[in-house]
Amino acid sequence: MNVTKNIAVVGASGYSGAELASLIAKHPNFSLSGCYVSEQSLDKNTLLSQLYPEHGNLLDTPLLPLSASAFADIQAQADYVCLCTDHKVSVELAPKFLEMGKKVFDLSGGYRLATSQDYEQYYGFSHPYEQWLKQAEYGLAEWNAQAIAAAQLIAVAGCYPTAALNALKPLKQAGLIADEKIIINAVSGVTGAGRKASINTHFCEVSLAPYGLFNHRHTPEIKQYLDHEVLFTPHLGNFARGILETIYVSLKPQVTSNQIEAAYQVLADEPLIRLKGAQLPSIKGVAGLPYVDIGWQQQGSQLIVVVAIDNLLKGAAGQALQCMNLSSQLQPELGLKGAW
Repeated sequence: MNVTKNIAVVGASGYSGAELASLIAKHPNFSLSGCYVSEQSLDKNTLLSQLYPEHGNLLDTPLLPLSASAFADIQAQADYVCLCTDHKVSVELAPKFLEMGKKVFDLSGGYRLATSQDYEQYYGFSHPYEQWLKQAEYGLAEWNAQAIAAAQLIAVAGCYPTAALNALKPLKQAGLIADEKIIINAVSGVTGAGRKASINTHFCEVSLAPYGLFNHRHTPEIKQYLDHEVLFTPHLGNFARGILETIYVSLKPQVTSNQIEAAYQVLADEPLIRLKGAQLPSIKGVAGLPYVDIGWQQQGSQLIVVVAIDNLLKGAAGQALQCMNLSSQLQPELGLKGAW
């Protein structure tokens, strides 16, 4: 299908925003209509290629301040708007672009959870746009393709939940998981913490350490879309990019290895899922790539699933591109698979 969509990226100076802008610039059916930052940003009017020289002349485009004239340009030129902004910023910006009739792809957590009460508990604010919370579709590409294609607001799935849900939903769908809480130990590279300077994420200060115990905002997201209790513990690692999750699942009695293998076949034909079986994934295997690698080993009623993704690609920009492909009636992997 020969379609061309013009796409505005807001928050393009961050790691996910720049990654997404680069993917759009290389895409055969998409074009960057503009890259934007806040009016207060120190990066405004800077070329993206100056901030990210690894993208070279792909991103010889200036970072424009999101002024009144920028809103007018987006209204006139863009088909899709991607929000690579803080969740509170996305919450306020999304309705403005939705009222213009744009399709909005929000890479923040601003529209992922079900109720304002969830936001009060896990994000620390009362969500002011519950009507859009009800209309937002969850951007987990392999599991919600039809709804994504039809939606005006897509809440692109979080990085940690993308790994966990792809690893666990086949087992849940097949009815193989016992009632016990699933334990998820996850570690992410430093880019997952964002580009803003912080002593806690300064590379020389980072050591492998857990954070957000019991109350991390990805916990309700995983629980909501898996429909199962989880104990999720994230860790920050001293490497740049990638996520590795080791997941401990109690199986129902008498579940066999053949049943586990059969359950995962629901993902066998997905172009960006790689089922590894007993060969366990690693961050090295996915860094800089758009895939989800899933491996598992079983001993009796205990199953250990290991899943790896690149947090900036499948965990953010790559998944957003999949969602835009679905919205444009294109193959979901277009511009991703075979690009490396």
